[in-house]
Amino acid sequence: MREHRFHAAMPRKDRKSISGPTALPFKKPIEDVRSRLEELEELAGQTTHDLSEELAFYRDRLERLTQEIYGELTPWNRVQVARHPNRPLTSDFVEHLCADFVELHGDGYYGDDRAILTGLATIYGEKVLLVGHRKGKSTKERLACHFGSAHPEGYRKALRKMRLGERLGLPIVCLVNTPGAYPGVGAEERGQARAIAENIFEMFEIRTQIIVVVIGEGGSGGALGIAVGDHIAMMENSWYSVISPEGCASILWRSADGKEQAAEALKLTAQDMQGLGLVDEILPEPVGGAHADPRTAMNGVGEAIAARIQALRSVPLDELLEARYQKFRRIAQLEQAIQAEAEKAANTGPREVLGDSDESPDLIPEGRKGVPPRRTPGSPRGRRL
Repeated sequence: MREHRFHAAMPRKDRKSISGPTALPFKKPIEDVRSRLEELEELAGQTTHDLSEELAFYRDRLERLTQEIYGELTPWNRVQVARHPNRPLTSDFVEHLCADFVELHGDGYYGDDRAILTGLATIYGEKVLLVGHRKGKSTKERLACHFGSAHPEGYRKALRKMRLGERLGLPIVCLVNTPGAYPGVGAEERGQARAIAENIFEMFEIRTQIIVVVIGEGGSGGALGIAVGDHIAMMENSWYSVISPEGCASILWRSADGKEQAAEALKLTAQDMQGLGLVDEILPEPVGGAHADPRTAMNGVGEAIAARIQALRSVPLDELLEARYQKFRRIAQLEQAIQAEAEKAANTGPREVLGDSDESPDLIPEGRKGVPPRRTPGSPRGRRL
């Protein structure tokens, strides 16, 4: 009888292979075990034999294998997880977290870019102005949204709505998920680089709380165009980089075959970003990635957003803006530069400690070498919106 049970649990020859758009190569052992478990569950419903022991074995095996594989993901594996077709997108977060979302359209100059979603919403009781990259679900939607790659009018729309949020006294929540800004000729003709630069510049002066969460891909300036904030968070299996691994490999080696090596060198994972001081928080995902349990993943993001809004609300706006500026001002300070300054201080005697002033190695001090001093809060910003 025992032999018969295990024989029945073995995979059939006609079982479908693990393939398709949702299958990730490194997940093949997991999918093999899951397929056997599903087969056994189907058999258990058709036979009078007690297969509870075998079912428990495969369920335990599936759980342990998933934890083992996802606990040792490489940077390239995390890029693959961030791009998973079933990973929750901005539209999913809106549907799940925002019961009263009202979408706002248009940039006031050219048109409405569907790759950027903006609107008024309530997240866990907190009224916010929501901005996010929209990729689309179906092929038709993805083409309309340019797969999440925004045009200049998208970034101008985002800034225009952020200004509205500032006037209404609403915290701003930015959900980042883009492979990069749209690279077409039309986008360049309409001022793609300037639109992104203006967003980065102006977001430092928006007088309300700004929470940024990278929920999937954080590609280059396309991501940074809506990612200047007081608190920067990344989901556990998201990535954030100046260039995609494939793009980096193509430039360095004229082939995308080196994408795994490029992903390792770019230090683009959430863990790398936090280690370098570029993000403030990593939001954990369910075992198996956000696509394995989207509701739990989205609930965790919503709770984190609400908690950070409440924490930042107690900070005076002038202090908030100064802290936001200093956060990005000091990003370029590498560990080597800090160590060099410490060694220099030890050799030359007492001097001002690094971090107590705005000057540091490898940074151009304000007001020198053509770098204008920072505007004080409330100074003219030359608004056009």
